[in-house]
Amino acid sequence: MTVASDIPETESWFHKNQQKIAPWLFLAPGILFFAVYVIIPIFQSFNLSLYEWDGLGKAEYVGFSNYEQLYWEYVDRDAFFISLKNNVIWLFMYLLAIPAGLFIALFLNQTVRGIRIYKSLFFFPFVISQVVVGLVFSWFYNPSFGLLNTMLDWVNLGPVNVLGDENLVTYGIIIAGLWPQTAYCMILYLTGLNAVDPEQIEAGRLDGAKGVRMLWHIILPQLRPATFIAFVVTIIGALRSFDLVSIMTEGGPFGSSRVLAYYMFEVALSEYGFRMGYGAAIAVVLFMIMMCFIAYFLWSMYREEKGH
Repeated sequence: MTVASDIPETESWFHKNQQKIAPWLFLAPGILFFAVYVIIPIFQSFNLSLYEWDGLGKAEYVGFSNYEQLYWEYVDRDAFFISLKNNVIWLFMYLLAIPAGLFIALFLNQTVRGIRIYKSLFFFPFVISQVVVGLVFSWFYNPSFGLLNTMLDWVNLGPVNVLGDENLVTYGIIIAGLWPQTAYCMILYLTGLNAVDPEQIEAGRLDGAKGVRMLWHIILPQLRPATFIAFVVTIIGALRSFDLVSIMTEGGPFGSSRVLAYYMFEVALSEYGFRMGYGAAIAVVLFMIMMCFIAYFLWSMYREEKGH
């Protein structure tokens, strides 16, 4: 006679695949929030860019009319052209934060007296808000009482109105943005330097590598993950720059310091009549530019990893 307890119990599908399912259960809340607050709004922006809508009334489908207007603004060197040109300047100048952050991190990675004080000083810009950075540099550039013009007076160069000069204003704002961005890159590289293999450094020293050769052939290859993150974050920061422009100049003088993010705010929510569809078209263009740069760096890293 067969006893019920002798019959082997069939394991459920969940118990069989428990190890495969567990990671996805932990990731599910993050994926859900990412989808709701990032992925879905991206598609909504694409959809909204095909409409003419003031945010209150009925949306009117206009197809690619908003993108055509952006094109003609670019051809006529109007506000969109100025904003795009400024974003390109932001992009290339902002990349200076990466080597600057690397060299500061190399300095702070040394065991010297008072290194904690230096680390605190260099870390400070990262923890303050962009609004504070904008206000500090607005005072610094002030032609009446700013520290910049005080120092220029010492060498008889006279006052310079950085934020009031159409040719200088964009560069002045970018310098203000480089201050906290360099601190962020420094933190990334400090973290990466803690993971550098000391055995490889010792092997390099035995082979006679030191200084620039040690940095180029041994340290930098091990800092590739930190460099990749620094590039991506810096590019995104340059292309979505808004806070400093808004605080320091509000796009002036005469719209010469506009960037795409600020122009999008102007046309969608400010003086240009609440053109939500047109603002969404600008956002889509900005998103596509970001994706091109990020895809390029991802592909470059993939090829390097595959080559090794």
